[in-house]
Amino acid sequence: MPPRTHDDGPAGRPADAPEHEPGTGHLDHPGNEPETPENTVPENEQGSNASGGGPKGTGPAGAAPPDAAVDERAAAVRRVAAAGRWRRARTAGCAVLLAVALTGGAVAVGAARDGAPAAAVSAAAVSPALLSGGDLDAGIAALQAHLRAQPRDFSGWAVLGLAYVEQARVQGDPSRYPQADRALRRSLRLVPDNDQALAGRAALAAARHDFTGALRQADRALAQNPYSERALCSRIDALVELGRYDEAARAADTADARRPGVPVFTRYAYVRELRGDVGTARRVLERALATAATPGDVAYVATQLGQLAWNQGDYRTALTHYARALAADENYLPALEGRARAQAASGDRAAAVRGLEAVVARSPLPGPLVGLGELYEARGAAGDQDRARAQYALVGAWTDLARAGGVDADLDTALAAADHGDRAAALRAARAEWARRHSVHTADALAWALHVNGRDREALPYARRATATGYRNAAFLYHRGMIELAAGDRREGRASLRAALRLNPGFSPLGAARARTALHGPEAAE
Repeated sequence: MPPRTHDDGPAGRPADAPEHEPGTGHLDHPGNEPETPENTVPENEQGSNASGGGPKGTGPAGAAPPDAAVDERAAAVRRVAAAGRWRRARTAGCAVLLAVALTGGAVAVGAARDGAPAAAVSAAAVSPALLSGGDLDAGIAALQAHLRAQPRDFSGWAVLGLAYVEQARVQGDPSRYPQADRALRRSLRLVPDNDQALAGRAALAAARHDFTGALRQADRALAQNPYSERALCSRIDALVELGRYDEAARAADTADARRPGVPVFTRYAYVRELRGDVGTARRVLERALATAATPGDVAYVATQLGQLAWNQGDYRTALTHYARALAADENYLPALEGRARAQAASGDRAAAVRGLEAVVARSPLPGPLVGLGELYEARGAAGDQDRARAQYALVGAWTDLARAGGVDADLDTALAAADHGDRAAALRAARAEWARRHSVHTADALAWALHVNGRDREALPYARRATATGYRNAAFLYHRGMIELAAGDRREGRASLRAALRLNPGFSPLGAARARTALHGPEAAE
């Protein structure tokens, strides 16, 4: 699976484990800027924002994509999403943020609570009851209406920018990012260096995979407001994705001390998981789940627990957590995807296929697209090879759309293309990503791209680096084992493959079968 991110909300214990776990002292406590809000949404949604199958352009309102090929392929992604009514995806966390922001100023992003000035916002701008159900599109429409009446509300523009970032995430539509950028710039034009907009720009940069930029913007926001939850969280995310894990651990400790809560706890847990401390990660997430007060938080934390259990091969526990998440929010896409993967690993391929088909119909992102394609390949029914190729082709369409929206998609490209596309392109993308950041995920992607291009000796140091932090990831171990075998290190390769299958025997419908074949011959793949 691709690296876990926290826009929805990854051998042995590390030597520098903190003296406390988060929550032990806290968990008991509850371009050219547009001139109107409509100019921050795609042209075909102005004045509505509640219907339609996706934006016409991939940049500012009315802008054409860079070329016809991008337009055609991006349209394919949008058609898939429209067919699944992706615009009904609900996002309770951001809805709460919008509701509070529109009924009491900037409390939602920490300004009033932390002593910063709050903008005067009319309580009549939006109904909190409308947003409590998680209707993000309705919340954005209400924000736009408010900003038409109060165009100098810098806080409102900052919240609108964050809402567009969230909308892009839940809908799998990177063309929202230029709208987010313009709204955040408008906020900064009204009040330079306001921490809400700076924190929003950090979140936007992280969403675009510009993690150096995200770190810079988060630090700027924290210089203005050291208690900004959004900035504290974006700072952890950026350090994790840059592979600066010691700094990420310290940043998580700082965030826990300043703004304990679900967003911080889940990031703290992921930092520990990446360093092999699964026990601490699980305990922190369980405490966070026990204190989760909204359906959105319950769904988010339960899904993180499900992913943690799945990574350890504990599919029954994973399915229990995903069921808890979906009981809180039946449309929560990460839980639906996680449940499908756990079903596949448990042997219920039919349910897994149905589940991932539903996910990609609403949000055709690279991870579930590749997962569904591999399930089709593994099933091998009539027409399944064509179905699989169609999923892999949509990964390319999403990549074009993402790049048109300013997203660095090289890691997604490398991971998908290495197994299901242009291997030379996979290597170019992996090298480009490695030049920007040295995380375990980029090390693994570069190692595998080198391997599929026949450069196993060159790949081996990267494969070993990907597993050096203690992160328990079966796909990493599988990649390392296959590279070691190809490089002539038979004993080490077999040990790595056995470790992958022992940890998570259903980590991939195709990869697990290939690992068994490499260990025991073709008959063992079944």
